[in-house]
Amino acid sequence: MASGSFAAQPETTAWTRLMVNRNWLGFWFMVPTMIFLLFFLAWPLILGMWMSMTDMRIGRGGVFIGLENYQYLLEDRDFLNATGFTLAYTAVASVVKFAVGLYLAILLNNHMPLKAFIRAIVLIPFIVPTVLSAVAFWWIFDTQFSIFTWLLQKAGFLAKGQYINWLGDPFLAQCSVIFANIWRGIPFIAITLLAGLQTVSPSLYEAATLDGASGWQRFRFVTYPLLTPIIAVVMTFSVLFTFTDFQLIWAMTRGGPVNATQLMATLSYQRGILGGRLGEGAAIATAMVPFLLAAIMISWFGLQRRKWQQGESND
Repeated sequence: MASGSFAAQPETTAWTRLMVNRNWLGFWFMVPTMIFLLFFLAWPLILGMWMSMTDMRIGRGGVFIGLENYQYLLEDRDFLNATGFTLAYTAVASVVKFAVGLYLAILLNNHMPLKAFIRAIVLIPFIVPTVLSAVAFWWIFDTQFSIFTWLLQKAGFLAKGQYINWLGDPFLAQCSVIFANIWRGIPFIAITLLAGLQTVSPSLYEAATLDGASGWQRFRFVTYPLLTPIIAVVMTFSVLFTFTDFQLIWAMTRGGPVNATQLMATLSYQRGILGGRLGEGAAIATAMVPFLLAAIMISWFGLQRRKWQQGESND
């Protein structure tokens, strides 16, 4: 027994060395990515945070002023309104995109004629450049040539010659940009969730049907639990993309009218680049970080739930 144990020890040692070498090999493969993240993500973030604590302007260096920029922003009505609209814009658009995207994913997961063609059509809003989409929506919501105004006139809700100033009224402008963001974001959610649905085994639905489960019960107890990690990741990216949206708003309204559609991203650009107050613009951009971290944490908790479903430890 002793000699057998002694003979097995070199194999165990060799296997341990092999695993260590594989770990180091993986580490060296990760080094280029780590360097990229450090210099192109971490360093600009640190530099931006430092800049937010200075009075730096375009053309001259800044002096360290601590938290004065943040104290000023807390009393700035435009910043508070932009923060409130950014949160509302993100919440409404993300919820609607998820609901419609999930419905389309379930619909496209069923057997139907021309399914491949319909999937390609669904992707169109996502592949169209953002600026081109914004210009198209700017034309659609034009005061005199708006398609929605024309439909309301044909339906009899508006008299001939009567128009709605979609992008000139603050509330209607907010609804218009939210609608445009929803139109652009639905394909990403729908196609991603469709890919997740196709990984669910049909035998699970058959077993649930044999047990007498209704359509809602199959979704609630089969589809939704298995899609939880995918939903967590998809919604995280959706929230991140929506919260940091810039091109769509800037091309459609430039934050107007009277700053009604101003997001934190557009306000940061307006104050920091166009206004030349780099320190204040950096402070607005830095103020977005806590909200983005909250979205990432939601995704992390979703992945932790996936580990629990697979019987893995959360440690």
